[in-house]
Amino acid sequence: MTNDMTSGNPVKLIIRFMIPMCLGNIFQQFYNIADSIIAGQFLGVDALAAIGSTGSLIFLVVGWLNGLTSGFSIWVAQWFGAKKLDRMRHYIAMSVYICIAFVIVMTAGLLAANEPILRLMNAPENLMDDISSYMAIIYAGLVVTCAYNALSAVLRALGDSKSPLYFLIISAVINIVLDIVFIVVFHMGVEGCGYATVIAQGISALLCLIYIAKKFEVLKLQKEDFHFSFETIKKLMVLGVPMGLQFSITALGVIIVQGAINVYGAVHMAGFSAAGKIQNIICTVFVSFGATIATYVGQNRGAGNMERVKKGVYLTQVMILVCSVVIMAVILLLGKYMILIFIDPSETEVLKVAQTYFKAVAWAYPFLGSIYLYRNALQGLGFGLVPMLGGVFELVARAAIVFAIAGNGNFFQVCLSDPAAWIAALIPLIPYYFWVMKKSGER
Repeated sequence: MTNDMTSGNPVKLIIRFMIPMCLGNIFQQFYNIADSIIAGQFLGVDALAAIGSTGSLIFLVVGWLNGLTSGFSIWVAQWFGAKKLDRMRHYIAMSVYICIAFVIVMTAGLLAANEPILRLMNAPENLMDDISSYMAIIYAGLVVTCAYNALSAVLRALGDSKSPLYFLIISAVINIVLDIVFIVVFHMGVEGCGYATVIAQGISALLCLIYIAKKFEVLKLQKEDFHFSFETIKKLMVLGVPMGLQFSITALGVIIVQGAINVYGAVHMAGFSAAGKIQNIICTVFVSFGATIATYVGQNRGAGNMERVKKGVYLTQVMILVCSVVIMAVILLLGKYMILIFIDPSETEVLKVAQTYFKAVAWAYPFLGSIYLYRNALQGLGFGLVPMLGGVFELVARAAIVFAIAGNGNFFQVCLSDPAAWIAALIPLIPYYFWVMKKSGER
């Protein structure tokens, strides 16, 4: 059931692993996207704006958990590549303790700070109740979000990217059905979308847990695996926390941009949200290449084969550049038609806003794709600090653009904060990666 990436053709291994990852990432996005589509079509532009404006905040919270668990899984991949399965199981057991602690603290803190956070984001007063209710439900369900991310990260560390995909497909379908039932049948409004999301995520986590218990003998944890070790906790935190912070720091920049967009009103909020979701779906190929290279690099680093690491990263860079050109063409030529899945064709102003965003950012997709490559390659090698520093560069670039044009600029100029952030993130990532590889070749 596992997939050893330390031997065989790198391109075939990477593509074979990446495709299920890509499909899985798309279906994972359907939780929030399905909410937006159904809310936009059945409840109107205000509901779309309300749910859409939470995207950056959800990215902040869920991104932290995703980064944290992905960081833990790097150790799992390295111990699996080194064929030290007892150490691998111990690290998984210790990560369970950490995840439980973080979920408890985060759920309590975020529920208490829900409305103050939204006010800091300039959430419109007429949408405040809907946004606050939706986010409260999402916060209350963080336990299932964390569970799924942790379980699927372990599966991917062992080279299984297909199983999480199957569970996501099932739960995504359930989410859509529940959205329709809660909104159309029971008239629950925006809150219905939140409940549908949490229930669907819970189902995907449960399916993942059952599958691991039945199919993965190497992942069956014993009592001795849970023997508490401060040393192991420290190692997990040293890699997991910077990866979680990397997501969160990036999300903070996105929240700053969202706050600037909110000032323009519901039409711009809806158009920006719809365009962002289309972009996220299409650009998930970059995210998937990144997650794939993290597993590939982690296993080969554990096996001590640095030349194979270097070859895999180079070949992935070529594939990402080719995909960037294709995605750019798709967004510029077909993006306006894709937006119509969120809105009625009569909402022409929302459509114009979305097209403006695409024109501002599409040319920079090669930089976006490269961020995921080098960030995840460094994480797979066991380095967490510099990838986090890349997130800091992103945050600074976004904030600089927004604050420079505050009160003076237009929507197009605000959108340019994304390309600026993507380029800035590569400033520490690329030089450090090549420095690390050079040092490894000198040993």
